[in-house]
Amino acid sequence: MEASIDTSVRVRYAETDQMGVVYHSNYLIWMEVGRVEYCRAKGFSYREMEADGVLLVVAEANCRYLSPALYDDEVLIQTSIAEVNPRIVQFEYKMSTSGRLLSTGSTKHVFCTKDRKPTKMPPKYRPLFGLA
Repeated sequence: MEASIDTSVRVRYAETDQMGVVYHSNYLIWMEVGRVEYCRAKGFSYREMEADGVLLVVAEANCRYLSPALYDDEVLIQTSIAEVNPRIVQFEYKMSTSGRLLSTGSTKHVFCTKDRKPTKMPPKYRPLFGLA
């Protein structure tokens, strides 16, 4: 597995429940933030891929909650690729604050055409995802 790309977000009040704890679905949003920034750090954007006629469709998502994030915490999202082949890419995530691990997770994506039919990753993206 290659090195991760780090992204930070600050917990907004709207992301918390009445107890000041981050609502569980926000972790999936943070995974998306990490994934988008991972691609940007590798030299391309989701927008560019979509303009090239390729979509990354979420096929699986999981999140293991270990410790609560609270209002105003700065959350570090570490994103890396766990698995990649010409049809599928799986990202892994670790989210932490002040050295405390909050959650781990992963998302698996299928490369699809604009009409949502599975396809192979275009050759121009292969080196960007770590494929030859």
